[in-house]
Amino acid sequence: MSKEAVLEAIPHRDPFLWVDEIVEQSEDAILTRKHIAPDLDVFRGHYPGQPILPGVLVCEAIFQTGAILLSAKGKEAVAEGKVPVMTRIKDTRFKRMVRPGDTIEISVEIEDSMPTLFHLKGKAKVDGKLAVACSFACALAAG
Repeated sequence: MSKEAVLEAIPHRDPFLWVDEIVEQSEDAILTRKHIAPDLDVFRGHYPGQPILPGVLVCEAIFQTGAILLSAKGKEAVAEGKVPVMTRIKDTRFKRMVRPGDTIEISVEIEDSMPTLFHLKGKAKVDGKLAVACSFACALAAG
């Protein structure tokens, strides 16, 4: 699905939009992609001469992917003006660096849910190899 589908699903916008496209989506799982442009401003300072994407931004791509999944899952709540809000992050593992020009594939699945609270797990991979994995929780809250 196109970037327009991403923009319809979540309120994030450039320069803080970390999902380019939705590859697959089911009721409880999603796969997205993000190309890491070599000219991102963040690479000027992280780290000069050996640029890597900060791990927290890879995590943000996972969280935004989760928000896209939840926007479909909680359509009624989203229609009432509620947005996915992070309530917990745990068990985050950084396994490999993400570099300029890489494309990350982000998968998120719902592990458990209540009407407006969701427990999710996500992974970001580069070339099929795990870069970051984490578990997190989101609540649909008034914006």
